[in-house]
Amino acid sequence: MLMRTDPFRELDRLTQQLMGPGTWSRPSAMPMDAYREGDEYVVAFDLPGVTADAINIDVERNMLTVKAERRPVTKADDVQMELSERPLGVFSRQIVLADTLDTEHIQADYDAGVLTLRIPIAERAKPRKISIGVGSGRQEISG
Repeated sequence: MLMRTDPFRELDRLTQQLMGPGTWSRPSAMPMDAYREGDEYVVAFDLPGVTADAINIDVERNMLTVKAERRPVTKADDVQMELSERPLGVFSRQIVLADTLDTEHIQADYDAGVLTLRIPIAERAKPRKISIGVGSGRQEISG
């Protein structure tokens, strides 16, 4: 149902560490989990320190794009930074959704730094029982 489109994720992670924070033209990747739960797919993105208004979710056809920006925390003038390891900048992830998912009814929740998307499985993709009709009698074909 879900196809991974990021074969170079580890390379991107190393590049991010060397090149610094992501920008809108060169965003960093964000970690995610994807699993099926009943009649829906759940995709969870880790976005600690990101405010809900800094997250953009777009769906075009079967391409889901999530972009988020972690902005620096405003500090007082007398604060001297000793260590800064938490990445800032833009994070992005694109995943291709199967056509068996209902992209018209995606639900998004953001809690405790985790963005959770719930994507229902389309009715046409759910298993269904096919009934077998029984003829009312024998028919004879003459020729």
